[in-house]
Amino acid sequence: MSVLQQTKKRLSFRVRLLHADRWLAAMLASSQMTIWLYEFLRFGIKQAWACLFGGAMVGLLLATHFWYPSWMPLARYDFLFVAAVGLQIALLATRMETLEEAKVILVYHVVGTTVEIFKTSVGSWIYPEPNIFRIGGVPLFTGFMYSCIGSYLCRVWRLFDFRFDHHPPLWAMSILSIAIYINFFAHHYILDFRIALFAVSIALLAQTKIYFRVWITYRSMPLLLGLILVSLFIWLSENIGTYTKTWLYPAQLHGWSMVSISKLGSWYLLLIISYTLVSLITKPQPMQPELEQQSDSEKEVH
Repeated sequence: MSVLQQTKKRLSFRVRLLHADRWLAAMLASSQMTIWLYEFLRFGIKQAWACLFGGAMVGLLLATHFWYPSWMPLARYDFLFVAAVGLQIALLATRMETLEEAKVILVYHVVGTTVEIFKTSVGSWIYPEPNIFRIGGVPLFTGFMYSCIGSYLCRVWRLFDFRFDHHPPLWAMSILSIAIYINFFAHHYILDFRIALFAVSIALLAQTKIYFRVWITYRSMPLLLGLILVSLFIWLSENIGTYTKTWLYPAQLHGWSMVSISKLGSWYLLLIISYTLVSLITKPQPMQPELEQQSDSEKEVH
């Protein structure tokens, strides 16, 4: 199939999908109750689509924990690495992920892998299984676990057409992110400044409101609340990671237990770094009143 034929096929599919969406929306627009139901459904679908890479990786952790054959020539960790690379290539080839998004994900991959190399060297957690594709004690698939966060933020930003009020300057967010990153390493040798970092992040983001469009109109919420909710889901995913023994904390070596809730703070700070990296590429746009009534269908047509 030629490139032109593939393009026509994708456009034809999008047109059919758009028509189906309009038909369903028109059918459910008859009452306030069905409008809310449709918007709730649409919100869930968009979130699931934004979590495509992360959901696939969590699925691979579970699948390989319960069903990975012992006779496979590749170790489990190596299979996860190969599968993650293949998934990333597939997302780019099918244009489910843009090159700009891939750049952010690559940077965050490097950032995350560096953290992993250091943290395993000081015994914060371990990867108990043998494998070939690794740097020191860190299997190479682990960088993709961090990439899941960058991928989610890029995709959710685009799918919900984020807009903002009172967004802090990007230079201030960049300085905070650098300080957070340094503290991840330095607190092993000097004082832990995470309380101060929490305070600075709250001061910067306290007035920031994020607008997101699920269907016809924009909804809004405090950006801080959004970051905390995403951090909670990352923490829950980390519990899946340790339950599948993909990595283990010292307290879990003799039996699984839930990851300490205190790790939620670490994920929040790491999420600030990821959010800043995405912001530097996407450039947060202010909310404009005339956009509030523009529907998804109208925007796609134009």
